[in-house]
Amino acid sequence: QVQLVESGGGSVQAGGSLRLSCEVSGYTRSTCMCWFRQALGQEREGVADIDADGATRYANSVKGRFTIPKDSAKNILYLEMNALKPEDTAMYYCGVGYGHQWCNRVATVTYWGLGTQVTVSA
Repeated sequence: QVQLVESGGGSVQAGGSLRLSCEVSGYTRSTCMCWFRQALGQEREGVADIDADGATRYANSVKGRFTIPKDSAKNILYLEMNALKPEDTAMYYCGVGYGHQWCNRVATVTYWGLGTQVTVSA
């Protein structure tokens, strides 16, 4: 059973930074890992993903501000968020997928964490 546990969320002012962590256990090598977010009343949207070789992709809304490094030895995925904006406020979820190079669509994610809340005030 694969489990994902997110941490690192919190409340910050606009322009601030946060680093989210996602610890993965019961892990078999996935083909992609990702971060999604879901704002209140909105659909879950892909933020960033990383394939098995370490290539990364980002949503246009976060490009240049967020990065998605991973520590393969510790099975931890990170989301480093800088220059945060109020519109980044959402519940952030990590996920892993199998059989897809990229998992920036909900349908390509096999396992999800329970999420961590990020709130950015103006």
